[in-house]
Amino acid sequence: MAHSHDHAHAQTTNRTRLWVAIAITGAFLVVQLIGAAVSGSLALLADAGHMASDLIGLVVALVAAVVAARPATDRQTYGYRRAEVFGALVNGVILVVVAVSVTASAIGRLATGAGGEAHEVQGVPMLVVAAIGLGANFAAMLVLRGGAKDSINLRGAYLEVFGDMVGSLLVIVAAVVIVLTGFDAADPIASLLIAALIVPRAVVLLRDVVRVLFESAPADTDVAEIREHILETNGVVAVHDVHVWAITSGSHVFSAHVEVEPEVFASGRTGELLDELGGCLDEHFDVAHSTFQLEPAGRAEHEQSQHR
Repeated sequence: MAHSHDHAHAQTTNRTRLWVAIAITGAFLVVQLIGAAVSGSLALLADAGHMASDLIGLVVALVAAVVAARPATDRQTYGYRRAEVFGALVNGVILVVVAVSVTASAIGRLATGAGGEAHEVQGVPMLVVAAIGLGANFAAMLVLRGGAKDSINLRGAYLEVFGDMVGSLLVIVAAVVIVLTGFDAADPIASLLIAALIVPRAVVLLRDVVRVLFESAPADTDVAEIREHILETNGVVAVHDVHVWAITSGSHVFSAHVEVEPEVFASGRTGELLDELGGCLDEHFDVAHSTFQLEPAGRAEHEQSQHR
């Protein structure tokens, strides 16, 4: 019950964080688009595109969080919490699309400049808008940071906003270079750097999504160590068919067949042993949902002979 209550509270808090971040991001996106039009800056436009992807990603994350909060049913026995993972998947794809689009535009502008037709960029308005954007991104990042560790959905949104904050810093540097030296190529160069920053974050996010969808053991879970803890429990002689996976980030699930001494069944100590095993996984490995099939010693060999 405590885990259920804590998770529900975390979901409510995360939705609030997303609403605040959406308001901040949406308001500044308008400012950034106007600034890009006035200054003629591709870097600022690229950062606006990144911020637009942030906004889309935040909305997707919010929808996923709302869907994930729906209760379990007889058909959706784990509920809809994996919707958070699909939200993170959409975020990752959006990041890749933005990176490719920015790279193509920047290369095109650099090629045009090399041909003697440099695109003039107004450095001062570019600098002012980028500075405001830095503040907006920092505020949104602070809002999302609290939930990024426990939710893959919020982690995707957090990474997007963090990357956009770094992008704003690059735009500021490019604007300063243009104002001081008139070197307009600093603008598309900054755009390429922004794209280069987006790709690794997208790869990391998509890797985490794939890990969950393939039901791999969570990255922070040592299956061998779990086996050792179970085997050290009084009355346990062997463990097999061990499975650890995640419904979504922070929601680990475990199942195993546990062979026990005959005395455990004879004395009616099975309930006590199940409580001990479940408590061990909850305390040491943060596994809220664990299922143990208690079997008499030697059962594994019998199961193997049946499956030959």
